[in-house]
Amino acid sequence: MSSNPAPRLRGIDPRGPRFAAGITSVLLLIAVFLGFTGLSTSTALPDSTIAERVLDPGFLLLLLIALLFLWSVVSPRTAPWGVLYRKVVQPRLGPPAELEDPRPPRFAQGVGLFVVSVGLVLALFGVPWAIPVAAALAFVAAFLNAAFGLCLGCQLYLVLQRAGLVGREHPAAA
Repeated sequence: MSSNPAPRLRGIDPRGPRFAAGITSVLLLIAVFLGFTGLSTSTALPDSTIAERVLDPGFLLLLLIALLFLWSVVSPRTAPWGVLYRKVVQPRLGPPAELEDPRPPRFAQGVGLFVVSVGLVLALFGVPWAIPVAAALAFVAAFLNAAFGLCLGCQLYLVLQRAGLVGREHPAAA
């Protein structure tokens, strides 16, 4: 009887999530600007209809960003920024020095989804400043990842993993 060797774990190129964070940072910064100039900071917000709130450009962009976060959580291999990185950017770079566990970046996408979703829900209920504040919080996290490689969601994942609340012994395939 032969014993099977331990399965070889696959990782992801850590430059991919940083690339995606760069694009996400730009989109979030635009959402912050639109939030400041749109309905969400206006004194007319409490008297506006749900349709007016949903059609506000800041809301629509943050909704698009939320959908992109959701896509990255549900199917990271097909998410647009990951595909763009793998097809266009990565072939022009040398191989990564090391691969990273795909679970923390995926968890970080879920944290981003949570933050912007809270902003969207609060905006629907007419809470002033919900859009620019949620977009700004997510922007800070995305910018730190893109510019400095500091992934706040990944750090949260590691803390929760040490506490035994998330993670498994072996990461899932990327």
